[in-house]
Amino acid sequence: MTQFGASYHDGVATFRLLAPSRREAQLLVDGAAPVTMRRAADGWFTHTALISPGARYRYLLDGVDRVPDPASRFQPDDVHGPSELVDPATYAWQNAGWRGRPWHEAVVYELHVGCFSPQGNYRGVIDKLEHLAKLGVTAIELMPLADFPGRHNWGYDGVLPYAPESAYGRPDDLRALVDAAHGHGLMVLLDVVYNHFGPEGNYASAYWPTLLTQRHETPWGAAINYDDAGSAQVREFFIDNALYWLEEFRFDGLRLDAVHAIRDDSGSHFLDELAARVAEHCAGREIHLLLENEENDAARLAPTGPYRAQWNDDVHHGLHVAVTREAQGYYADYCADPTRLPRALAEGFAWQGEVMNYRGAPRGTPSGQLPPTAFVAFLQNHDQIGNRAFGERLTSLAELPALRAASAIYLLAPQIPMLFMGEEWGTRTPFQFFCDLSLDLREAVRDGRRAEFAHFAQFQDAQLRAHIPDPTVESTFAASRLDWSELARPEHAAWLAWYRRILAVRRDDITPLLPRIGGHAGTWTASRNAFVVRWKCGAQVLALAANLSPAMEVFPSLPGRLLWSEGATAAEGGVFEGWSLRWTLQE
Repeated sequence: MTQFGASYHDGVATFRLLAPSRREAQLLVDGAAPVTMRRAADGWFTHTALISPGARYRYLLDGVDRVPDPASRFQPDDVHGPSELVDPATYAWQNAGWRGRPWHEAVVYELHVGCFSPQGNYRGVIDKLEHLAKLGVTAIELMPLADFPGRHNWGYDGVLPYAPESAYGRPDDLRALVDAAHGHGLMVLLDVVYNHFGPEGNYASAYWPTLLTQRHETPWGAAINYDDAGSAQVREFFIDNALYWLEEFRFDGLRLDAVHAIRDDSGSHFLDELAARVAEHCAGREIHLLLENEENDAARLAPTGPYRAQWNDDVHHGLHVAVTREAQGYYADYCADPTRLPRALAEGFAWQGEVMNYRGAPRGTPSGQLPPTAFVAFLQNHDQIGNRAFGERLTSLAELPALRAASAIYLLAPQIPMLFMGEEWGTRTPFQFFCDLSLDLREAVRDGRRAEFAHFAQFQDAQLRAHIPDPTVESTFAASRLDWSELARPEHAAWLAWYRRILAVRRDDITPLLPRIGGHAGTWTASRNAFVVRWKCGAQVLALAANLSPAMEVFPSLPGRLLWSEGATAAEGGVFEGWSLRWTLQE
């Protein structure tokens, strides 16, 4: 049980609020008279009463400010409304014996709850779990669920970290989703944001002054305080939050967003403390903690670090450049040196301390000592699609042979593969940036979104930038919802059948190898657009020869059993036509 927020046990409700800058706090329960809460010297306000689950409540601070519980378990009327008292013990788990799956079995599927199903809610995801299980997915990763303002949002504007987004259903609906996924043999991972609060609805910073600190600056303003005065309570707030999701909702792991923006100069970094507490509290379960880290710091990753894996942007960028030939922004470095892709496949990071021109500074640390499963590889995800001006999928940017070749690389590589929703049937539905903020913020968000693209050549003209979708209107969200009727069309059905076949090969031939692929297992050789990567798997060698160009390439012989091929290739190597590859296993 977390120390933050309201809890219910054996007919008694306990309310706890940390508001160190306030002299008085009153509990306002709908239908009841205000109750003055007891204040301790450290700024904690508490009250215990016979109040039943379902009651709605707020706090009145110093007789002026009515605020929701910063650790609210549910916000039925969104972030500005009252909180609801929740009893998690009322849900009857159907798969209570589930203990998870080992990480090397992971095939991850990232989805946005509001856009994934026709219903756009937790129950809608449940209806599609059989589709995912038949596809060959073993884990679903939900984009953030911390309650955000409005009806739709990517989730990274959350302001109430303990409250599952009310637009998607009630907390027990989310528990039912996790429970049903476990019944299908699927792990469920949750994306959490511990680097900032959204721009609307963060009441807590007004009465908890040490929640943020001016010591560090982030892209969102003042940083969450992990190392300044008063940081101990802040650290506990977010560590308790991680445990809350893992214990009360039985998630199988968390993906921590943009940890390079979690600034902590203390002697014990917040990320290390969080991982240690999770390991202690969740012993006996397969729990997987993942990172997104722009700094590419290998020290945090397993087997020597506390985190299971990191999203590997280097593999994405290398594959994206190969199939689109785009060369703007950070893609320029990968376009200038295509050998960064085979290095990322073989060793993890494409830059391991060398200067990256786009950054104008060294990037990354040595990573070849890590097993491939310390990296999550993908061809598409919410960022890489949604941060484009129009949110186009690769199906709108690249030809089918190129997409098949790139997909066959990351889906069979010994790194952990991650699909983005709809990718498996080649959807053309875009995934655009959308949010539903208050009227006084919409213009700034709209203008800021379009200004982000002003430095791109095709958007130098302000009139052209005006065509970039407005993230604050309903139509932008609606355009991003998956169209499941596409599956009735032959071209999309063929894509789905292809994904099912290749993921079956991964399950049968690649996954059993992964426990035997350790550090320093990968080696690579490359020309400009073609390469060979080999991984030692005990007494076996897994090999990939790939030609990611439309021109013919010639490879040396690759002995061993053929696992998969794309395009036209000669047996055991030789001539490879454009967009061709071979996966082999030498016994």
